[in-house]
Amino acid sequence: MKDKIEQIRDLLSQIEMGFGDEQDQQFSKNYNALELPSVISAIVEFLHPQLTPYEIAIYWYLFDKSIVKTGEQYARASTRGMSSIAKSASGKSDDLSYGVIKKTLDALKEKEAISIVGDTNRDGTLYKVAIPDEIQLCKNAMQEKSAQEVAAIDTNKELDFYNVAENRLKVFERDSYKCHYCSKQLTRFSATLDHIQPVSKGGDNSFENLVTACLHCNSERGNKLVMDFIANDSLSKQDSHYKNYHLPTDG
Repeated sequence: MKDKIEQIRDLLSQIEMGFGDEQDQQFSKNYNALELPSVISAIVEFLHPQLTPYEIAIYWYLFDKSIVKTGEQYARASTRGMSSIAKSASGKSDDLSYGVIKKTLDALKEKEAISIVGDTNRDGTLYKVAIPDEIQLCKNAMQEKSAQEVAAIDTNKELDFYNVAENRLKVFERDSYKCHYCSKQLTRFSATLDHIQPVSKGGDNSFENLVTACLHCNSERGNKLVMDFIANDSLSKQDSHYKNYHLPTDG
């Protein structure tokens, strides 16, 4: 009977993962192991300074079980399994105590580095591991660095900020990873670049001619001029509002 209950819990956890939000699905679709070095670099530069040594150890443990090994942001782990990933600071034991692990996990959750997304079973608790793009503490640090670098950027139109990966990130960071049109919060795996002046109408790949956009807004806009797109979108929303409005009937 217990085995059947555990199987049901596992199935529910899989269903929870399968019905993640659009950003979860975009991560799974767009994540490429070749991007792993840049993600790790961002963790070391922007997340490490916010964490204690125990928090760093447990975060990397969950990161390895999830993104590194499966390409997904989810990992199931138990307190017992995490007890041996680092030495006890007290020197009285080689393993971390339950209290230390629980306190560390709570701190990581408070800092938005991890979150619990499923029930606990005999194999442990299901966690979602966030990357720096999704952690507010890291985003604040990224924005501060970006503000310092923007002033030093050579915006010569010969520079390509569309096709060169490191230049694309500078545009995303300038825009705080938010869609220019609908303000949706994005990550490097769900964000796209849109030309303010379409290439078909003479636009280039310069820093000033690119904005961050979600896939939906980018697709909807096509090669329309920005103001035409915004105006049409506004009219479409008004039209939808009037269609859904019903005049009161005589009772």
